[in-house]
Amino acid sequence: MRDRRSSLVDGLDGGRPFPRVLGMEAAGTVLARGEDVDGLEVGDAVLGFALTGGGTYAETTVLSVLNTARIPEGLSVTVAATLPVAGTTAVDVLDQLGLPAGATVLVNGVGGGVGLAVARLAVGRELRVIGTGSTAKREHAAAIGVRFIDYTAGDVVSAARELVPDGFDGIVDLVGGASLRTAVAPLAQDPRNVIAVGDMSVPDVGGRFVERRIDRENLERFARLAIEGAPSPVITAVHPLSDAPAALATVENGHTSGKVVIKVA
Repeated sequence: MRDRRSSLVDGLDGGRPFPRVLGMEAAGTVLARGEDVDGLEVGDAVLGFALTGGGTYAETTVLSVLNTARIPEGLSVTVAATLPVAGTTAVDVLDQLGLPAGATVLVNGVGGGVGLAVARLAVGRELRVIGTGSTAKREHAAAIGVRFIDYTAGDVVSAARELVPDGFDGIVDLVGGASLRTAVAPLAQDPRNVIAVGDMSVPDVGGRFVERRIDRENLERFARLAIEGAPSPVITAVHPLSDAPAALATVENGHTSGKVVIKVA
């Protein structure tokens, strides 16, 4: 979101000019629908992605019918709002790795919303999960069964090799940059099983960029899993829409565990 807000990436969101409304995921109630929309009705509680890749920090917005699903009974709108990005990403990276029960997976950057979703889902698949993060992220990660490596406490590579001497069966990288290239990628048994979520240069180290599926089927799939509790998200703060700048600042400091939600009254 920092890149989108600050226009640090040239051409992001199709190069649409500023000012514009931020936010790409949302949950709420359908107020109207297009003529060709199937499977969704006015009054349905839904979660999904904005039609134009932005605009959800608002009282009303337009979601893409291809990337919107009903919220299952028993799942709150607040929780549902945290699922489109983190939830579908978690499903995608672990499906792409396809690791069997008992395999080892390293989640580089485990403490954020996506990292915790990946870790929860991996633990649910009976994988052995090791995660890296700062000291503040330890509590939430450890609570779901992650063996935590604090990157502020020493050498990550040495700590990881001590836990998994033969190398990891799979690695999910959420940090990118030098961390991916010099610390994380060398820990994989097979570099093809390094899946990056944010750094598209991952093929340079033999890995792969995540293949995203953000359709209705995948949204519904993760929402059902959330109902079952396996990947129940950690929500660390809920801000009113009027306090959106504070919510952004909280996320952009890089030390937030879990998800931050903006709630429209």
